[in-house]
Amino acid sequence: MVFGEHLALYRGPDGAPVAAQDRCLHRAGMLSKGAVRDGCLECPYHGWTYGSQGKLERVPSMGDASAPGGRRLPGPEALERDGYVYVRFELGPENFEPFRMPHWGEKGWGHVRLTNVFKNDVTNCVENFVDIPHTSFVHRGLFRSPKRQKLTASVERANGSVVTRYHGETDNLGIYSWFLNPSGREISHVDSFHMPNVTCVEYEFGPRRRFVITSQSVPAEGGKTTVHTDLAYDYGIWNWIAGPLVRRAGQAVIDQDLEILAAQQEVMRRTPGEFSHSPADVIHVMIESVRRDLEAGRDPRRLPGMSQEIEFWV
Repeated sequence: MVFGEHLALYRGPDGAPVAAQDRCLHRAGMLSKGAVRDGCLECPYHGWTYGSQGKLERVPSMGDASAPGGRRLPGPEALERDGYVYVRFELGPENFEPFRMPHWGEKGWGHVRLTNVFKNDVTNCVENFVDIPHTSFVHRGLFRSPKRQKLTASVERANGSVVTRYHGETDNLGIYSWFLNPSGREISHVDSFHMPNVTCVEYEFGPRRRFVITSQSVPAEGGKTTVHTDLAYDYGIWNWIAGPLVRRAGQAVIDQDLEILAAQQEVMRRTPGEFSHSPADVIHVMIESVRRDLEAGRDPRRLPGMSQEIEFWV
């Protein structure tokens, strides 16, 4: 289900993905309970069969006679990229392509993909994924701890994105510091949010020591959010053993965020109110401005550019 629309997804005869309304044209059979045979989706009720782009190909009760011409299932455009299938219900004034997964399929990079359902909305999820201050408390010891180290950052909003470049980070990386940054050198760290729902966290600890976390937050039923997280890593000769460690550590961090975001939503339900902000929350304010325009049907790429220098302690 996407934005309240029940969809049936299948691959047509050419292998391309098809997204269709989950309702047979004939007698409202539930197509998602059907079967795909030779690249065509067969309705489980009377066997009406659909091929590329949802075109009706066969009506069994008509024998060998041709199916009624020109009929096809309604549904959004579907596009496959980087191992995901994306759907688009409306084509805006400009062609807007999905965010490319960093280093997908690139030689020398390993990948782990995780999917979790958060009990919170998209905006609160994406803000959490690019929020440093919470990591010292929610992930204490696992990933960062309170050390009162001063950090500075440059935050910029432009073209529907919010990009933050951090300065002064070194060794506050929790129990995995020995692996992530054993030399303790200053880290190159960039966090970004890209409309409508993507966050990307990029770390470079040195030559062949790079780590990228990309999350896509998809609205689900009941105020929940399905989050697909791609973890890409380049650790040179250590790549072959890094996968299980990355998967285990990544899910452990996500499990803690699942709990804290569910609690946040419960508090907001019980006691509605506005947030208070600290200097580090400039990032959230800029993200909220983009999300607010999206929800209002406006194009956030038309917002005026904005940049700000911030400092805070972690």
